[in-house]
Amino acid sequence: MAATNQRFSLADQREVFFSDADTSDAVRYALRTGKARQLGPRLYTKNLVGTLEEVCLRNWAEIAAGYFPGAVIVGRTAMDFKPAADGSVFLVAPTTRDVRLPGLRLRPRHGTAPLEIDTRFYGHDIFMSSRPRAFLENVQPSRARGGASPRTLSREELEEALEQYGRSDPASLNRLRDEAREIAPQLGLVAEFAVLDALIGTLLGTQDVKLSSARAKATASGAPFDPVRIERFERLATALLATGLPQVAEGASHDVSVFAFFESYFSNSIEGTEFTVEEAEDIVFRGAMPQQRPQDAHDILGTYRLVSDAYERARVPTNADELVRILQAQHATMLAERPEIGPGKWKERNNHVGGREVVSWRLVEGTLREAYRFYDSLPPGIARAAFAMFLVAEVHPFADGNGRTARLLMNSELSAAGQQRIVVSTRDRGDYLAGLRGMTNDLNVSSYIAVLSGLQRRTHETDYSSLQAADQDLARKKAFTDPDEDRVFGRLFEAAGDR
Repeated sequence: MAATNQRFSLADQREVFFSDADTSDAVRYALRTGKARQLGPRLYTKNLVGTLEEVCLRNWAEIAAGYFPGAVIVGRTAMDFKPAADGSVFLVAPTTRDVRLPGLRLRPRHGTAPLEIDTRFYGHDIFMSSRPRAFLENVQPSRARGGASPRTLSREELEEALEQYGRSDPASLNRLRDEAREIAPQLGLVAEFAVLDALIGTLLGTQDVKLSSARAKATASGAPFDPVRIERFERLATALLATGLPQVAEGASHDVSVFAFFESYFSNSIEGTEFTVEEAEDIVFRGAMPQQRPQDAHDILGTYRLVSDAYERARVPTNADELVRILQAQHATMLAERPEIGPGKWKERNNHVGGREVVSWRLVEGTLREAYRFYDSLPPGIARAAFAMFLVAEVHPFADGNGRTARLLMNSELSAAGQQRIVVSTRDRGDYLAGLRGMTNDLNVSSYIAVLSGLQRRTHETDYSSLQAADQDLARKKAFTDPDEDRVFGRLFEAAGDR
């Protein structure tokens, strides 16, 4: 900031700025002329549009550094990297008087000055507690007073923070513990270190203390889960319970073998296993394995065996253990000829869908098990089917074959309830994938259900009484045609005609 009024320029100031003796006259002039607004003692903003609360919250670290230069961000703020819900920011500083601003409350106390492992925060004259310091200080209990946020995390919040810290790399918890052990005497938190040590040991399976958090308990038991996905599954289950859903009975004229053939044919086609219908019929009904594509052929055959078998086509879980067994067993049967992807085995590295990383390989089984409590709360039929399909698609538990496995479980739930199974034809692929994307990105349950209901209705109305009848009906409905390719071809044809 300039040293004199003559050199002071509002344009040179950041969104929030402090005044001093040399600039106070210029700042008062800016206030009188409506070019600046006051936020607090000696604190101003040149933002004339946003609310004062928004400005303060957006610039909380810079403001804290201005009022308490050299302070350390501690407690709950050091874990969340932002103000608490009530705007509280917790600090260690030489002075202890609170500063109240629009939407923001700076709450300093006496404590240990910055340690060597504490780091300057975002270029401001203020320090962020290192992770070991932050965890140690949050072991200390605190209470909310006068409706203000408590200084430190609750025991459950602390356990969840530790679980999240070690989720990607459990060894990081050991490193955290070693570093906390070194600094605990400097902070006067040796007793707190003993508590932290026990919590970390329990999460790693080497100690056994009582835990409060469901996530931490799951990790300690060897089945950690993805909390973001669990919240999403809970919201889906709630929406399904609150929605009146269609009940479409199984087509009375559908031949099981014929239906199973086209279900397996299209389910594999969606994933890029492309054969003509005639080639697929030779594979399934005449055992003719193409020498150049034996694995693709076995994929179709493996899927067909599952959906044509009276037991497997209606096999649904009644507990979390069965959910795990069914998924692994059906995946193993379907992709038995692809040893390179580990048939029936959970993925061993993270995978992606459309550039988006899905559930971490470490969290697959725990997430499935935790989600089952929502699965089990749903009524039989389309509600459980819709949940089952999204569950498997979202967790993506295998290295490959996840879409086919998801559709198998969806249709098993429909068969178990005597309802119409769903075939996703080539023509319907775009709608189907759009419904899943809407769920993943926006939890658009209504569109998802509309897509599944439309697919179920079209499947019910298709003639699966014989191979010939089904082939003709599907061809008439352009079920084998990708609408996108159809449009591209049409544009190319028109362009060729123009020439």
